[in-house]
Amino acid sequence: MTTADTTALAPVREARRSHPAPPAARPRRGASRRESRIGWAFALPFTALFALSMIAPIIASLWNSLFRRQLSMGGLGGTETVFSGLANYVDVLTSDQFWGGIVNVLEYGAIKIPLVQGLALVLALLLDSLAARGVRFFRLTAFLPYAIPGVVAALVWGYLYSPTLSPFADLLQSVGLPADLFLEGGLLNLSMANMTAWTFIGYNMIIFMATLKSIPAELYDAARIDGASEWQIVLRIKLPMLKSAALMTVLMSIVGTIQWFNEPTVLRTMTPAIDTAYTPMMMAYSQAFDQNDMGGAAATSVIMAIIAGLLAGVYALVQTRIGRAR
Repeated sequence: MTTADTTALAPVREARRSHPAPPAARPRRGASRRESRIGWAFALPFTALFALSMIAPIIASLWNSLFRRQLSMGGLGGTETVFSGLANYVDVLTSDQFWGGIVNVLEYGAIKIPLVQGLALVLALLLDSLAARGVRFFRLTAFLPYAIPGVVAALVWGYLYSPTLSPFADLLQSVGLPADLFLEGGLLNLSMANMTAWTFIGYNMIIFMATLKSIPAELYDAARIDGASEWQIVLRIKLPMLKSAALMTVLMSIVGTIQWFNEPTVLRTMTPAIDTAYTPMMMAYSQAFDQNDMGGAAATSVIMAIIAGLLAGVYALVQTRIGRAR
C-alpha cells in the first residue's frame, strides 16, 4: 500500500475510533421471563395430569399400606381402620401365597421374555432384508394382535385351550393326549406365555424395524464393498445397532411380567391349577375386593413396584457394563 493510500484511509480509521461498533444486542430480561411463563403454561396440563394419574395414586397406595381394618373395640361386629405401620408388609413378605406367586411370575417371565424378544427380532430382520416382499402387509398382520384388548385376546385363547369348547380337544384325544393338555400344570405357564407373545411380538417387531430403518444405508454399502456377506452385516452392523431398542423392549417386558394379571384371571375358570393368588397382582386384587383388605392390597402392590424397579435397574446396569466391556 502506498503512502497516498495510507493518507486517504486515515479519516476512515479516525471515524471508526471515535464511533465504535455498538455492542451485540442482549435479550431483554422481560422477554426471557415471558417465554419462561409461556413454556410453563404449556407444560402445566401434562404436569397436572401426570400428578393426578401417577403421583397421587402412588402416594395413596403408600398411605393405605400403613393401615388395616380390624374389629372395632366397641364390639357389635363393627370394624375400624387403625394405623399398623409396616405390619401389612410383614404379612405379605411372610405369606407362602405371595412367594408362590413370585415363583409363577419368574417361570412365566423366563418363557415369555426370550420368546417375545427372539421372535420379534427375527421377524424384524427378515422384513428388513432386501429379499423381503410385501413388507407392509406382513408388518400390519404382525402388529394387528396388539390392537386387540388384552382381556379379549385372553378370552380368544381361553376358548382355544378349553377342553370342552376348543376345536382341538378331539384332535388331542385322538392321539392319546388329554383334552386339557394346555391347562395342565406343566404347560400352563407356557400356554399363557404363548398368549402374551401373540399380542406383543408385532409391537416389539415395529420398534426393531424403526431402529433398523434409522441405520444409514452407507454403512451397508461400505460393508458390501469390503466383501461382507449379508449374514456378516446382520452380525456386525444390525445387531449392535439394535442394542438400545432391545434394552427398551426387555425393560417393558419385565414390567409387564410383574403386572401379569389378565391371562391367569381369564383361565382361572377353566382349570383348578390357578387360584386367587396365582400371581401377586391376583393376590392384591383378591385382598382388595374379596377380603376388603385395602391395606394388604396396597402393601402387595408397593412391594411388586419395588421389585419391578429393582429388576429393571439391575438389567439396565448389566447391559451398560456389557456394552462398555465390548
